[in-house]
Amino acid sequence: MLLQTFLIFFIAILAIPVAVFAIQVLAALAYSTKPLLPSINQSLRLAILMPAHNESLVIAETIKNLASALDSASQLLVVADNCTDETANIARNLGAAVIERQHKTLRGKGYALDYGLKYLRKSPPDVVIVIDADCIVQADAIAQLASACINYQRPIQALYLMQNQFNPNLKQRIAAFAWLVKNYVRPLGFHQLGLPCQLMGTGMAFLWQDISSINLASGYIAEDMKMGVDFARIKKAPIFLPQALVTSTFPLDQGATKTQRARWEHGHLSVITSDAPSLFIEAIATRNMQMFALGLDLIVPPLSVLTLMCCFVFLVSISLYQIASLSLSFAYASSLIIVLFIMVLIAWAFFGRHIISLNQLCYAPIYALIKIPLYIKFFVSRQAEWVRSKRD
Repeated sequence: MLLQTFLIFFIAILAIPVAVFAIQVLAALAYSTKPLLPSINQSLRLAILMPAHNESLVIAETIKNLASALDSASQLLVVADNCTDETANIARNLGAAVIERQHKTLRGKGYALDYGLKYLRKSPPDVVIVIDADCIVQADAIAQLASACINYQRPIQALYLMQNQFNPNLKQRIAAFAWLVKNYVRPLGFHQLGLPCQLMGTGMAFLWQDISSINLASGYIAEDMKMGVDFARIKKAPIFLPQALVTSTFPLDQGATKTQRARWEHGHLSVITSDAPSLFIEAIATRNMQMFALGLDLIVPPLSVLTLMCCFVFLVSISLYQIASLSLSFAYASSLIIVLFIMVLIAWAFFGRHIISLNQLCYAPIYALIKIPLYIKFFVSRQAEWVRSKRD
């Protein structure tokens, strides 16, 4: 009975992220395409800030893609951070303003962004938009981000999607679907409810007075999540803008894929374990509902982790039911895993059918099992420093 009580308590805790996930998926179903925002004021001073570390293979395409979004009131600033290749020269030859930074120990995207902001202080823009060096920006996305930032006076996050390369395998399709759920379905659901979203690292627009007021100089591997929390503290939690699309591509190299996923998922789990409890306490103490909502979104772990946890409590509850006929925990665990699987199916049916078939999606639990060593590593020797993924 003591074991069942402990298990029911654990199920109750796990039910919170499952409930948040369910609310987000169901709310996302109500979304309908919204009209584009008004064009930005021609007098608006806009800066696109692009941190880059050894991006010579991809930065030219990104800069050329942004050319149509730049006018006389805009500038593109590339921060060539600890580069050992031709990133800086390529960016200069394409007309971008380039500053170079070298530091043996202070490494990471946060330091690069901070360095770029210090440079922009000489002539501050009205809006700063952060775009990664390996991203393609949809037409009008820059204008939409800048316009929304001015209209709402809050940080704005574009829809950031990772795309598979030609003829992806099963693992790549499952990863793309999980990314779609995390970066589109879930923030879209909260957006429909008037709630904030997490920052995603690229496609982010900020008022100058906002971004210049927070500390970005860190090697934190989830610097985007940390930024979102910092903005929520000053009641400037980010707003999701699904009309603006920014895309990147999953690497084909298996080593690069492992590095990328370790950085993303270890970073997310680190924020949950280190920041989430204090975030809720602070939100309640200051009656900051934006921060509280962001905290709820934050505690929903990666979909594979959530699946593994629900399956684990389900298997334990079956064992208790077989051994000691403890039916209460079995009923709760069964309900939890049923709700999770139904929500995943709804997300697939309405948003992910173009990425993966239902038969292929059935292999997702096996994919989650394969990732168990990644999560064990989080507790044994978690990735704590920013590591750039190898480009194809």
